[in-house]
Amino acid sequence: MKERDLQEKILLKHTTVVDSYEKKSMSRDAENRVAAIQQKISALKQEVDDLLDFNEESIVASSDLNGSERQKGGDAESEDHSVFDMKSMLWHGGSAWDAWFSCSSNQVAQVLLTLPYSFSQLGMASGIVLQIFYGLLGSWTAYLISVLYVEYRARKEKENVNFKNHVIQWFEVLDGLLGPYWKAIGLAFNCTFLLFGSVIQLIACASNIYYINDNLDKRTWTYIFGACCATTVFIPSFHNYRIWSFLGLGMTTYTAWYMAIAALIHGQVDGVEHTGPNKLVLYFTGATNILYTFGGHAVTVEIMHAMWKPRKFKYIYLLATLYVFTLTLPSSAAVYWAFGDELLNHSNAFSLLPKTRWRDAAVILMLIHQFITFGFACTPLYFVWEKVIGMHDTKSIFLRAVARLPVVIPIWFLAIIFPFFGPINSAVGALLVSFTVYIIPAIAHMLTYRTPSARQNAAEKPPRFMSSWAAMYVLNAFVVVWVLVVGFGFGGWASMTNFVRQVDTFGLFAKCYQCKPAGPPPTKQH
Repeated sequence: MKERDLQEKILLKHTTVVDSYEKKSMSRDAENRVAAIQQKISALKQEVDDLLDFNEESIVASSDLNGSERQKGGDAESEDHSVFDMKSMLWHGGSAWDAWFSCSSNQVAQVLLTLPYSFSQLGMASGIVLQIFYGLLGSWTAYLISVLYVEYRARKEKENVNFKNHVIQWFEVLDGLLGPYWKAIGLAFNCTFLLFGSVIQLIACASNIYYINDNLDKRTWTYIFGACCATTVFIPSFHNYRIWSFLGLGMTTYTAWYMAIAALIHGQVDGVEHTGPNKLVLYFTGATNILYTFGGHAVTVEIMHAMWKPRKFKYIYLLATLYVFTLTLPSSAAVYWAFGDELLNHSNAFSLLPKTRWRDAAVILMLIHQFITFGFACTPLYFVWEKVIGMHDTKSIFLRAVARLPVVIPIWFLAIIFPFFGPINSAVGALLVSFTVYIIPAIAHMLTYRTPSARQNAAEKPPRFMSSWAAMYVLNAFVVVWVLVVGFGFGGWASMTNFVRQVDTFGLFAKCYQCKPAGPPPTKQH
């Protein structure tokens, strides 16, 4: 009797446990289904909102363009419509192709001219390996930034937040996902990096034009190009860089292949030597310049926000990097092969290439491209400044342009103080790029998805080539440790040592950095 009672109790307990487990499993399955449905609804809602935004912008642009002409009859109306179509084609971008052109064009600008200088510091083998390594590393952290943007936007859209007339920026993504302290960190690093990124473009303009016209010193050319670059205040947002991005990529493509072909035709100089790497300081200086080269995704969030479908951005930066490899690897390797250690004292490759009409064309094209890249780097700073002074929602392009002008003044001033084309790239790479686009995105991704619920409800799951969340954490941890130790640690020491050496040699406010010394005055003939 007792045994039967005991069996019945055990059977009852077993049945209760099984029922409880089945209920939990059903509940868990239901939660997973609900989460999946919510993600699909969020994605669908985002696509609909993006489409509505684009249609509204097109309607507004169309009405602005055609409103004053509607009374002029059918011929005028059709003419205005064709003008609008042309304006949209050249001025109003937002497709995946636009994003690819923007990333490719922005990723390599004046730094293309300094990569042979980095090869002379690193040696041929290290130069090629580090370009590929940092290119892939940069593509990964750009992917992380895009995932965090999608996560932030999905969460905010669940709260019915409307982003019309508001450009989302990286520091706002950090604020929404991790809180105000991360917002402050992101804002400080991002703005400082973009500030000096703009400074570098201005320095490069003066350095390049000097090789066409040396009647004026580089400082005077900096004054002139500072005024020219200030006109970027009239470009409203990254939507309006469509034609500029297309042209800019064409210009860098021409310049890169000109450098490669010109170096091969020129051949090796007499007694050429390739001793790099021969100093630890120079090695890590060159390495951080390459880290800087592939760390140009401080404007990733703004480019994504300009897209009609931001979720398509995920692999665009990687595809842009693969194209950039076809520009940077042949040009830097060929110029280093031709001139060797001479590049150690010539940070701008134009200074060694023979003066021909092809070189002059490359210089002019790079000047135009640097104007475009200056706008890319400055536009996020314009947005931040507009938000600070309460002008971000203003629809008048002229009023926004006037409000943006104070941003250009400190950039102009810093370009005159530190005209060290080449060494400044490495310093910015080690101290700012290492955190802004490598360390902070990797840590932010780990913290955002640290809880099981966050991973379960993530707007974007791990990519196909990643087996699990754990694999992503391992890769992110590697990025943080590597860049912190090699990029910021050794790179910061080497680049600042080299930078201080330039200050000691040429001084602040150098009138003509790395210019050829003036020849002796002509002797009078009696």
